[in-house]
Amino acid sequence: MKRKKLLKNFQKNHPPVKKTPDYIQRLQTDRKAFDHYPEVKFLLNHALMADQLLQAGRLPQDLPNLTLPDDIQDRLYQRVNDRYALGDPAGDREWDRISNLLPQVDKDLRSFRDYLEEHYGMWAYISSSFTQQLAQYLDGKPALEVMAGNGYITKGLLDQKANVIGTDSLEWQSENETGKHQVAPIEKLNALEAYEKYKDQVDYIIMSWSPDGVPVDDELLAAIRRDGHQVQLIVIGEKDGATNSPAFWEHAELVNDHGIEQLNQYLPHFDLINDRVYLVK
Repeated sequence: MKRKKLLKNFQKNHPPVKKTPDYIQRLQTDRKAFDHYPEVKFLLNHALMADQLLQAGRLPQDLPNLTLPDDIQDRLYQRVNDRYALGDPAGDREWDRISNLLPQVDKDLRSFRDYLEEHYGMWAYISSSFTQQLAQYLDGKPALEVMAGNGYITKGLLDQKANVIGTDSLEWQSENETGKHQVAPIEKLNALEAYEKYKDQVDYIIMSWSPDGVPVDDELLAAIRRDGHQVQLIVIGEKDGATNSPAFWEHAELVNDHGIEQLNQYLPHFDLINDRVYLVK
């Protein structure tokens, strides 16, 4: 058998594409095709289980990194050799089958975040274990979530009996799934309106995945500083990357906090986006 080093070239030339309605069906087909290869099946099972939980209105479990390892073809080649005798033509056919399918599986796994955004309006991957730890961090103190979208963080905190108010402008409803499938009560307020209404009632503000290039996050930070209010701002996103405005990251003063570092252990990096939790003053 000849090993085909196709995967890296495919990754370079085929970025993730937008999902069609049969995306989950395709993952199920991928899983069946790689039933004998646990390195691949393990990742597909996690993605499918997350989708099942979200369909049921529940927060998903933690995810492993859904990127296939660089040596995946070597691993699969060895598994084929272990299953078939040397010189068995069936082994050649099996290797050709899985090596031809592997680039599509890789693309499907890397597209999982796109699917969550488009199908559920879930931008940051919020798991039940993360919100449990976040509730412990808040320690019963009242919190306000701005830009809550469909309310996954608010839901997780409410499930933990935390004192939280979820708000969002809901202006994205005409463009995508954000705000269309609310899983928790969300009050229709933009970030600045929510801050003005609740600033004297909360100790924490939670802001997750503020859109990149939109300055509302920096305006909120400026309003908090202008008031001299003692509210703590918890930010979830990718610094100088996929989330928040450049002005926000330029003006944000990040606080070293042991509790925040512990929280980050429960925020999985399942793709190339480096989501983190930050405490900002």
